Amino acid sequence: MSEALDLHSHVVRGHISITHVSKSFGRFKALDNVSLELPPGSVTVILGPSGSGKSTLLRAINHLERVDEGFIRIDGDYIGYRRKGDKLYELKEKAILKQRTEVGYVFQNFNLFPHLTVLENIIEAPIVHKRLTRQQAIERAGELLDAVGLRHKADAWPRHLSGGQQQRIAIARALALDPRVILFDEPTSALDPELVGEVLDTIKKLARSGTTLVVVTHEIGFAREVADNVVFMVDGKIVEQGSAQQVLNNPQHPRTSRFLAKVL
Repeated sequence: MSEALDLHSHVVRGHISITHVSKSFGRFKALDNVSLELPPGSVTVILGPSGSGKSTLLRAINHLERVDEGFIRIDGDYIGYRRKGDKLYELKEKAILKQRTEVGYVFQNFNLFPHLTVLENIIEAPIVHKRLTRQQAIERAGELLDAVGLRHKADAWPRHLSGGQQQRIAIARALALDPRVILFDEPTSALDPELVGEVLDTIKKLARSGTTLVVVTHEIGFAREVADNVVFMVDGKIVEQGSAQQVLNNPQHPRTSRFLAKVL
């Protein structure tokens, strides 16, 4: 496998701008006035204890979760909304789905379609969204399967794959639409310990490809090695952010220090 997954055109894109975003579930404030700028091509790792809002923030970035206040833009486009004067109007479901094709999402539990083979899982979206012809989609899937080291599994059913293999296929599937941004929601937490490395290695290769990545994870070693930015969240707020070196080696906030002391 080559060092980097060089799988898309080198236009710099994928600038994520999160502005004063809040979200409550009943009385519980999952996100509390979160603002964050993530440059194109950067790798951001979001850390924090359970219930700190990490996954909610990730889901808000591709409008799987509607926010109560604030807004999120990718390359200047409002996610889930259009702006008219000073007002934001929610987009119709079809337009939201179209936007989501620009934002890959890799779930904790792989979410592969069980009734489709590996190849069919990868070619489905590019064909449905009319991005590629069937033949082009198959060729592209071959490249992606090579990139994640699983071309020999093209005709396999998801249930016959290990968790690590399923997650690598899920990453290939997320890449099939050539998204501006890929979001990873604890991509290794459902895996047996010995399979974690193969998935993190795939994400590391991707990190060198210039796609903007946002990764919610507890894998501190991975954050240290790959992240341009580390964001630490507690109670729906960002309490600390900076380079991996700053946040992991020299945390300024007592909550960050306590968290790292437990996990390191």
